[in-house]
Amino acid sequence: MTIDAGRLLVALDYSEPDQAFKMVELLAPLGVGFKVGLQLFMAGGRELVIELAAKHKIFLDLKFNDIPNTVAAAVREAAELGVWMVNVHASGGREMMKSAAAAAGEYSPGPLVIAVTVLTSLNDRDLIETGCGKNTALQVLKLSRLATDCGLDGVVCSSHEIRDIKNALAPGFITVTPGVRPAGNRQDDQARTALPSAVISKGGDYLVVGRPITSVADPLRAARSILVEMGVD
Repeated sequence: MTIDAGRLLVALDYSEPDQAFKMVELLAPLGVGFKVGLQLFMAGGRELVIELAAKHKIFLDLKFNDIPNTVAAAVREAAELGVWMVNVHASGGREMMKSAAAAAGEYSPGPLVIAVTVLTSLNDRDLIETGCGKNTALQVLKLSRLATDCGLDGVVCSSHEIRDIKNALAPGFITVTPGVRPAGNRQDDQARTALPSAVISKGGDYLVVGRPITSVADPLRAARSILVEMGVD
């Protein structure tokens, strides 16, 4: 099976837009996609996203979580920016996710809408503290089932839950996995991490990688190494 380089999404976690644009210019020839999260969005705003989305595959990672009408409006705004994918929190509930999916469906093509299940910085102890249950894997699968029932395109999950999701849900329901760390890298603030090769072997669709690429001396070499680990020719 041929692995597409576009399955690697580089997290542009910068406070200076110029840094993000320089990283995109450096890595775009590899064919990778990019993630714009809260930090960069707050620094660069809508215009930055519009400029990036005009030329590149952009995952807008703002994790919407509000009442259904507000989230639907936010998804429409994201669609107007031209982004390829946007996310909401599955914990926002059924009506919120249905509203998000419906809003994206008003556009052709509209952005993919995926649901955050359990943040990869959390573990079973954290779930107990927040009253969300005792087992991370079961909570992720429960929220993934809800997300597909609501018409969403996929979920954000760690590598540990990919196989269960793929086995339980219909083909085409995608997984996006952050917390990916090449061999020898630190976990940083991630609790549930995985090697790039492990995500691919379990059937994961997209990998989000930030600091192991963007915080090293040679980001291009680091990105190429991860693509090799993924099996990209």
